[in-house]
Amino acid sequence: MQIVYPPVCAGCGKMTGQPAALCPECWGTVRFIERPYCEITGLPFDHDRGEGMVSPDAIANPPPYHRARAAVFHDGVARKMVHGLKYSDRADLAAMMSVWMARAGRDVIDDSDVIVAVPLHRGRLFARRYNQSAELARQLAGISGKPFLAGAMRRVRATRQQVGLGLRARQDNVRGAFLVQAGQAQRLLGLKVLLVDDVFTTGSTVEAATRALLRVGARQINVLTFARVASPGEETLYA
Repeated sequence: MQIVYPPVCAGCGKMTGQPAALCPECWGTVRFIERPYCEITGLPFDHDRGEGMVSPDAIANPPPYHRARAAVFHDGVARKMVHGLKYSDRADLAAMMSVWMARAGRDVIDDSDVIVAVPLHRGRLFARRYNQSAELARQLAGISGKPFLAGAMRRVRATRQQVGLGLRARQDNVRGAFLVQAGQAQRLLGLKVLLVDDVFTTGSTVEAATRALLRVGARQINVLTFARVASPGEETLYA
């Protein structure tokens, strides 16, 4: 198969030695998220504030989830990978992306019992043919050994695209959009859930999904995404 479709870099399209990989040049431009960051939101600090530090915003406005982690900043090559997985039928990228996520989110993976993906509305799922978040969640289940509850949640309202919306508009857009399937609620009762999505922008989507999971009795929600925007000022630029 590689003779017909030779492996190329996911960032620039150059030939590589293996599929779903990056060339050295593209690899060098990826901005991985490392500590120091807020232990709750995972948002990086501009300087080291000491181990276990929490951002003022997380203290003043605590999110419904327990902790959030992301592997990379959502720019450059990483943004191309997200768009390839989401819009260009590059489901093969999920394998590489999930490995990066497993490394960045080892603490929240270990602190979770099951994995759930942020769902797409059925209309959008039909158009894209697969849910990119579910592909990442399925790969993470294979890496971690944690069970993936496919289809545990539904997006019951067809929300607008989040691109170009500010924080308040994003929150209004996804409010009440998620529902745990009736047959799945009992399976989540008392469990720690790892909620997986592709990009963390303002947090509006994962917060809405978190509340839906908590309403049916999940004990705790951790969030793991492949990418996140570098600062709230970039929230209107990305999906």
